[in-house]
Amino acid sequence: MIEELIDKKSGFDITSKSALSHQEDPFTSRSHAAMLAKNDVPYSHKKVADNYTVIKKIYKFQAVQSRITPVDKELLSKYDFSTLEFTTAKQMYDELALLQDWSTSKDTELKADADRIMEIRAKELKFIDANCYATISNEIYKGYVALAHYFEEISKFKS
Repeated sequence: MIEELIDKKSGFDITSKSALSHQEDPFTSRSHAAMLAKNDVPYSHKKVADNYTVIKKIYKFQAVQSRITPVDKELLSKYDFSTLEFTTAKQMYDELALLQDWSTSKDTELKADADRIMEIRAKELKFIDANCYATISNEIYKGYVALAHYFEEISKFKS
């Protein structure tokens, strides 16, 4: 039993599959997004995710709005968030957890800002998907991948 686990563990990338899983198991590095999706996801997040998923399936991002506006950047910087191109996956997962909490807050201004930030993030992701690249092509800044996984997990329209 132990030898079998050791053999399985040494033959693959640890970030993509668990040593205790079988070949057909869907466990992947997307587990953070899946765990976040298991929380009580606010309706506003689901609405944005559904919108993103439908547009991705139907239009394939052929007609996309321009980049985010300076007002959008100002809102992100108000809460010390970077643009999506400069966000790591860990930062994005932390940000998503914060936005989930803020979206269920009793403070109406914080709730409205959290919902607006989620819309800004979707707009940034659509732009990145439409252009098939991030302006910073670096292995570290993969926040947009984490956001896409989160949207896929919470959307009722599976891609």
